[in-house]
Amino acid sequence: MFTSDTHVPRRARELPHSLWAAIAEADVVVHAGDWVDLALLDLFEARSRRLVAVYGNNDHGDFRRRLPEVARAEIAGMRFAVVHETGDAKGRELRCAARFPDTDVLVFGHSHIPWDTTAPSGLRLLNPGSPTDRRRQPHGTFVTAVADGGELRDVVFHAVPARP
Repeated sequence: MFTSDTHVPRRARELPHSLWAAIAEADVVVHAGDWVDLALLDLFEARSRRLVAVYGNNDHGDFRRRLPEVARAEIAGMRFAVVHETGDAKGRELRCAARFPDTDVLVFGHSHIPWDTTAPSGLRLLNPGSPTDRRRQPHGTFVTAVADGGELRDVVFHAVPARP
């Protein structure tokens, strides 16, 4: 399960129920930064079987003491890297493939824009968007996927309805 840019409590008082349900079902939860509230990090740690997470540009102080800028994990035979920012969308695939040559899947955030592409090198780039701050998107999002036998499959971007 992949998420990013939760921005609690700035953008939302709480996370949507559908995201918490996905976290409860996931073997691994990946958060690509911009938590904003340490209590939310504590909740993710308590509710996740395994949490792979980084800090974002809005996360300071204790976040940077507790979380890395770049996290790496092997999951079901795949090499994952997680980072908050990847820079401009133009040239992203080639730039990230050069920066993460030993990675199969790069999960990133920052833009709040869902993204799923593959670089010519084979690096898969996933941005789950934001479940709380859709920006220019029709709705918030998070991602579920299955990593199995060195393959990432069943990648689904879940829509999170805007709160009234």
